[in-house]
Amino acid sequence: MKQNRSIPDATVIPVLIYPDVREAVAWLGAAFGFTERVRIGEGHRSQLNVGDGAVIIGDVRGDRRPPRPGEATHSVIVRVPDVRAHCERARRRGARILAEPFDFEFGERQYTAEDLAGHQWTFSQTLADVAPQEWGGTTVSEG
Repeated sequence: MKQNRSIPDATVIPVLIYPDVREAVAWLGAAFGFTERVRIGEGHRSQLNVGDGAVIIGDVRGDRRPPRPGEATHSVIVRVPDVRAHCERARRRGARILAEPFDFEFGERQYTAEDLAGHQWTFSQTLADVAPQEWGGTTVSEG
């Protein structure tokens, strides 16, 4: 794949809609530690680094809108090195914690938070390498 400095170097790039792009960039940086990479207009879009991945923050325009209260249209999973510390940082910065950190049988510790626009984020820390068959999953391919 060719590299292009105008787009994040990630295979999958979610685009999430926020009523105020600049406010969202500031909040996501403070609460979740994301960093702004590219700004496209003052209030149109912004590309954020999320670990070795990326997310694009888009403005409300046409039929684009953030989730309505009580509506979950998606959830983004982000891997972090320390879920408990990340959760406390997010809580201190005003994230609504939907699920406290919990250790799952599939080898991950996770918590879920809602951001200022109602988007759901699950943060995951790997605790152990566990074969899917050990917890009831099925490996379909090794890729």
